[in-house]
Amino acid sequence: MRNFTLDVILEDVKNLISYSITNPEVDNSKFESLHKAIIKKYFDAKNIKINYLEQTIEINLPVSKDEYTPITFECLDLDSFIQSCLKTDEKSLYFYQNLLTHYNIVSAA
Repeated sequence: MRNFTLDVILEDVKNLISYSITNPEVDNSKFESLHKAIIKKYFDAKNIKINYLEQTIEINLPVSKDEYTPITFECLDLDSFIQSCLKTDEKSLYFYQNLLTHYNIVSAA
């Protein structure tokens, strides 16, 4: 992957996150899956629940190979928080590219 393509993929994912947070009336369940996938990938977490009205996230975080601990926290800005969960390694970028394909967004590579 070239740098330009990497930047475009990240920018497209960030735009999709912003769009999905600022337009909650648009198929929220589909976008909730996107948000959960990004958070799960970043934290290697399980059982993610997002409360968009209260801006809270319930998550089970790994504490060892087979053990998880539940945590609930408040996000002052869900958009920024989810965007901060984006990684820039090549494996993650392929994952985001697949997410974009799922949402019928084609990056201008």
